[in-house]
Amino acid sequence: MGRGRRAALAAALGVVLAAGALTAEPALAQPTPGAGHGRHADEGGQDGDRGGDRQDDGRGDDRDGGRSDGKGGGKQRRDDRHRAVPLKGPVLAEGDAADSKAPTGGGLRTALGGTVQDRALGTLNFAVADAATGEFLFGAQESTPATPASTTKLATAVAALALLPAGHRIATTVVGAAPGEITLVGGGDPTLTALPADQVRIGGLPVDQDSAPASMADLAHRTATALKAAGTTGVKLSYDTSLYTGPLLHRDHDAMNIAAVTPLMVDEGRIDPRSPDEAPARVFDPAGQAADSFAGFLRAEGVTVQGKPAAAAAPAGAAELARVESPTIGRLVERMLTTSDNTLAEAVARQAAVAAKQPASFEGAAKAVTDELAGLGVPLDGVLLTDGSGLAKANLIPPITLVKLLAVAAAPAHPELRPVITGLPVAGFSGTLVNRFGAKSGAGEAAGIVRAKTGTLQGVNTLAGTVVDADGRVLAFALMTRTDADPAAARAAVDRIVARIAACGC
Repeated sequence: MGRGRRAALAAALGVVLAAGALTAEPALAQPTPGAGHGRHADEGGQDGDRGGDRQDDGRGDDRDGGRSDGKGGGKQRRDDRHRAVPLKGPVLAEGDAADSKAPTGGGLRTALGGTVQDRALGTLNFAVADAATGEFLFGAQESTPATPASTTKLATAVAALALLPAGHRIATTVVGAAPGEITLVGGGDPTLTALPADQVRIGGLPVDQDSAPASMADLAHRTATALKAAGTTGVKLSYDTSLYTGPLLHRDHDAMNIAAVTPLMVDEGRIDPRSPDEAPARVFDPAGQAADSFAGFLRAEGVTVQGKPAAAAAPAGAAELARVESPTIGRLVERMLTTSDNTLAEAVARQAAVAAKQPASFEGAAKAVTDELAGLGVPLDGVLLTDGSGLAKANLIPPITLVKLLAVAAAPAHPELRPVITGLPVAGFSGTLVNRFGAKSGAGEAAGIVRAKTGTLQGVNTLAGTVVDADGRVLAFALMTRTDADPAAARAAVDRIVARIAACGC
């Protein structure tokens, strides 16, 4: 099969599996060579973990708040890049990838050769499986747990999409129980923005209607309209953050890489939402900042707000005056994976916890995720989750679990999980892989053919996703390394392994 056809296969936003073609759906907009790399605005729509694009300081991609155009791999000439991956892939006919044979373990062993023994990798655990069947094909220490870093987000994404309705949106509301008293209620949407619509960016690009975040200005306008209709011109404002329980910060998180986890925030708690900094300065109290922002918008609408907003639970039975809602959970998951947004990942994990009737805390979210994965038949031997983003080094996942997760997400039996696949960055083109798999990297032939989630913590580099091999078969892979040596060299070695898998017709 020609490389162009394989690139089209990989670009398709429905993965062809044994049951035949799946309908392609548009994913988040992806930068093209002609458009330059673009910023992945602080990597999570506004936050992000720098999924492997950030180079050499050991913090890597779990740096929530950086840009996704990254530093890794150096700048590349536009004419060295492969052609743009289409936003909407073709609907593929039966007989392409579905009828091709999966490679054999022996064939993969031969194809990979010495790439899996590269000293730059340090300790390597890896697994390759057939995405159509979930059958394990080849690996090493594939059942041994390793630190997953941001590939943890795959588990969070699968569980949340399985637990929540496809149309689920996170609401931020304003309620009132008595005249002149209103409460701003946080529902857990970290993407709520105070920016004007024309200044909102995800991945450095303007947003479309489906991906646009909810607006604090819109919420204030709707609230003011309701208040004025009732003859109210002045209010006392409180704000409710009771949805979440437990600590605001994880004991194993670097606060530079994530906002305090609260159900009410605006622009992910950043002091300057337009800042290009990879680790943007954040406010100490995101909920208080959000309430102050809302009060300012209310005043601009002609409503007098008395004093400073205070934290207080909304009165029971208070009538809803106004609401705004996030994009759908599928869009949030795509954004979370493409830009590797830590703050959004913790919010998605808590949505899963609420749906599973678990406490909306780090512990409750982890239990909700693992329980749901078990129900989907994903093997959990050796799995330990303590957060939803992967910032915690205490997390443990074996490579075999990651490839099984990917196979479940791609299975025709689970169309609700498709945003896991469509949200994966495309090698050399989008998200946290935009600056990897370049023409001079030794892995350039895999650009456009690989879709994968990156993961980087100090001493840890991981990559897990899908690749179309030389015969057109979709394979799932997970590579997890541990080394105290050069992180850039480890990433490059990982990419070369994936490129060998892509070239395999074995």
